[in-house]
Amino acid sequence: MALRLRITMAAALGTLASAWAGPAAAQHWTKIENPPPVVGLDGQAHQARCSGFPGTDPKFSFFVRRTASKNLVVYFEGGGACWDNLTCSFPIAGLPAQVPQFFVPAVPPGIEQTLVDGIFSTSNAANPVRDWNMVYIPYCTGDIHTGSATKTYTSVGHPVLPVPPGTPITIQHRGYDNFMVVLDWMKRHIAAPKNVLVTGVSAGGYGATANSPWVGQAYPNAHMYLLADASQGVTTAAFDHGNPGRNSWNPQLAPWVFGAGADVAPGPELMRRAALGQPKVKAAQFTTTLDAVQIGFYGVMKQYYGPGGSCPNPAIDWHQQMTRQLVADAADLGNFRYYLAGGSYHTLLRDGQFYSESSAGPSFASWLGDMLANRGGRGGHGGGWFNAACPTCLADLPCQ
Repeated sequence: MALRLRITMAAALGTLASAWAGPAAAQHWTKIENPPPVVGLDGQAHQARCSGFPGTDPKFSFFVRRTASKNLVVYFEGGGACWDNLTCSFPIAGLPAQVPQFFVPAVPPGIEQTLVDGIFSTSNAANPVRDWNMVYIPYCTGDIHTGSATKTYTSVGHPVLPVPPGTPITIQHRGYDNFMVVLDWMKRHIAAPKNVLVTGVSAGGYGATANSPWVGQAYPNAHMYLLADASQGVTTAAFDHGNPGRNSWNPQLAPWVFGAGADVAPGPELMRRAALGQPKVKAAQFTTTLDAVQIGFYGVMKQYYGPGGSCPNPAIDWHQQMTRQLVADAADLGNFRYYLAGGSYHTLLRDGQFYSESSAGPSFASWLGDMLANRGGRGGHGGGWFNAACPTCLADLPCQ
């Protein structure tokens, strides 16, 4: 079961990795390469860098697309995670599906050339942010953009890469530091946007959720929006509180929103606390009903950092927890909505499904447009922007 889960997850992540190798298009992205250290908005010193996995480029860079708009998208890229000897031994490296692949270790060369579809399209009239300024934050640290730690693991061996068993692997979990460097640049170069959408896919959706309070601090007069794509936070308590586990990263969470200390906001509560602690921010989550990648990661946690939920089937267990959390958050939080789609695919912001997904009724792009058009009133209270789910997506699946 564990091997099958890891293979399924690796195949799905491999599909995402291969999608980054798309054709070039003129999108006028400016690359900010190897930015200098800064004293961040939190008053601490930060240096940007990637994981440093053996044989990879440790330099960090990010990308900016400027327009005449007064609005801004801050996008956090996804790409898995690593937190122990097993997961940090297997980077995403474009390998066959049977080889486990858990995290992106470096900024992929030419990544900006693939940012052409979905939310990045400048030519599709259905894209509600097609003319917005954009800051694209790559992901290369294995820590869902929240880490500030240097951690040494021991390789379990790799069937392809030259990292034999017992080799020390030092990983720079510096996603939070990278974000603070980017945020410093943003404050210096993008003044007083009117509307700000903080968003991301997969690990980047967690990064958007966790770091959105700092963006709000940087732009206190902006209308703020938060969207997490395929980042439901179904985890186990042993992972959330463990080292190894989430605490391998020394995660940095805004204390005035999430509470003091790394252990206070377990995975299932990250979005809930982000919305509750930022009542003027419209917050939203998207997922498919049986997201194969999210289920794959949860299956690894359930096996090695269990017990997790009561159902031994990780797919059913994940679905049960995911739907119950969505429904509870929507009932309690006036500024939160969800879009729950049919299927098992992972993320839609980067591709054509951003426009074609309509299993929950409205197309996802139009649903996001309603969110950004301030339908639902200030803070999401009111009509015109609704929770959306495919006809069977909220059904409670029996354990089997």
